[in-house]
Amino acid sequence: MYEKLIAAGDRWTEFALARQDMDGSSRFYGGVSDLDNGIAWPTHTGTGMYLAIWACALSAPESARYRDAELAGRLELAASFMLRQQHADGTISPGWTNLHSPPDTAFVAVGMAQALELLERQQWPPLNGTIANLRLFLERTAPALLTGGCHTPNHRWVMSAALGYLYRLTGRAEFLARAEEWLAEGMDITADGEWTERSNGIYNGVSDIMLLHAADLLGKPELVEPVRRNLRMMAYLVHPDGEVVTDYSGRQDFGHRHDLSGYLPAAAMLAHRDRDPFFAALAKLAGEAIDHPGSANNNALLGFLLHPEWREETIKPGSLPTEYRVVLNRDFPREAYLEAMKDAGHGGRIYHSRLHPDFGAPVARERSGSTSLTVMAETNSFFALRHGAARLLGLTVGSSFEPGFVRMNRMEASGDGYRLSGIETKGYYGPVPSGSLPASASGEVSPWYLLPHHLRETTHLQEHRVEAELIREADGWTVSLRCPTPEPVVTQVSFLFGLDGSFAGGELEPLNGAAGEFAGGGDADAGFVRGTRFWKGGEVRYASGSDWFELSGGAFEHRASALRNAELPSGCQALVVNLLTPFDRTFRIRMSPSAREEAKKND
Repeated sequence: MYEKLIAAGDRWTEFALARQDMDGSSRFYGGVSDLDNGIAWPTHTGTGMYLAIWACALSAPESARYRDAELAGRLELAASFMLRQQHADGTISPGWTNLHSPPDTAFVAVGMAQALELLERQQWPPLNGTIANLRLFLERTAPALLTGGCHTPNHRWVMSAALGYLYRLTGRAEFLARAEEWLAEGMDITADGEWTERSNGIYNGVSDIMLLHAADLLGKPELVEPVRRNLRMMAYLVHPDGEVVTDYSGRQDFGHRHDLSGYLPAAAMLAHRDRDPFFAALAKLAGEAIDHPGSANNNALLGFLLHPEWREETIKPGSLPTEYRVVLNRDFPREAYLEAMKDAGHGGRIYHSRLHPDFGAPVARERSGSTSLTVMAETNSFFALRHGAARLLGLTVGSSFEPGFVRMNRMEASGDGYRLSGIETKGYYGPVPSGSLPASASGEVSPWYLLPHHLRETTHLQEHRVEAELIREADGWTVSLRCPTPEPVVTQVSFLFGLDGSFAGGELEPLNGAAGEFAGGGDADAGFVRGTRFWKGGEVRYASGSDWFELSGGAFEHRASALRNAELPSGCQALVVNLLTPFDRTFRIRMSPSAREEAKKND
């Protein structure tokens, strides 16, 4: 694993050297340009990341760039760039997301503090300029870390870790006091190990490594326990090919490919600390997936160089589960917490962030051989199925009632499958009581936004209920969808498939005859994606390689191309079934025989 990290570090070292801005007249001189926009940013995924990678290359005797004079000079340029990009208030600004951002500064600080420690250990004079620059950068972050706030739940633990590193660097007790304020808010994790953001691809791992740093730096071993819980949960959130389940994420990893590599430092640390075969197995799987050292704050090679004991094979890796049926958060008292939200005082509103009321929603996971199933509540898609190379990425119900996707609020597991239901309500609002009208109501102009809308009486409240029953069959799944609403409500059921497969059979029609592209007039907001087709009927096969799904149950009860607020994601192909309420529709999904089944037939 260590050798693989060295090789990956060397590859990305050369990659970054080729992208470093060497124009002395440029405002980005010394920075490494971003792949997406060509701008050098002083972030933990930008120049800060490459600075950490270069620090590792210069410090690892096994690296091709060990004690390389050219790289040492380039590193000093990068550190100077970081200082120039730092604002007077100690923050940095990743212009593609946040300006003068304390949490982005904290991400960088955690990485730079580790890089500083590694470089100081080398006692090699060509590094002295970089060491001085990094120390100055970190010292300048003090005002931002001591007074700055954050946007998201995981940022609190990033700030706590950064404060811990600043405390170790300076010995100033005020850093400890500020970290205590963040930690006093308590851990946002369920008993089964689910963090608020439900982000298996990115932010669960961020919370894990940051709390491990904070535990050691702040002398709080109790912060390790939630990390153990999350890592144990992750054993059930990996597809057979090593891809992590992101079908229900509350952050930007939703629906994108991720692996376990970001969990390597946390798993390696706990494997050594706990002498636990499970964590060793998780670290092994994460190491097998890695092809990049990681961002500045979570650079795996940096961790292995600072902690050479992680390389010791003192514990034999155990085995991770590959055959299972589990329901995560089955016993989490989510409804009680949601009810208590009424007394929180914020009225259900939060600025520049999200409240994440989907936190703790149940997630069912099944895995057997090459088949991997996810059933989930409180997300746009409630069903996803992988079978070898064939990928049914999601199953959504869109409705004009709310309008938008119908989220399943409840999920129950049974012996033969799962039952889900989503209930939406929508009403109308009476006049504001005369005694509660503002002075502007009798003025020359009465702006709508000055009226106390929360005091209006609700009238004609309507309820819309969609139920899904998922029944496990010997060769696949039966999906039954029901909605009793008597009035005709326009509905679309969408099956989302990977781009790497193709369709055959069935009665399919490209949306508006445009193969899923935007089609004239008012459809510019419809959110079509290339490869979207109406599925009007017949049996259709989706195949990728030798693996396939066969589906039946298509219908075409209206001609709407798309529904408002129910735009389908890009990066997939879709079969769209148009229904009108009331409906009781059954879809049958058959899977190709597995290799084991084929082998049994041939015996």
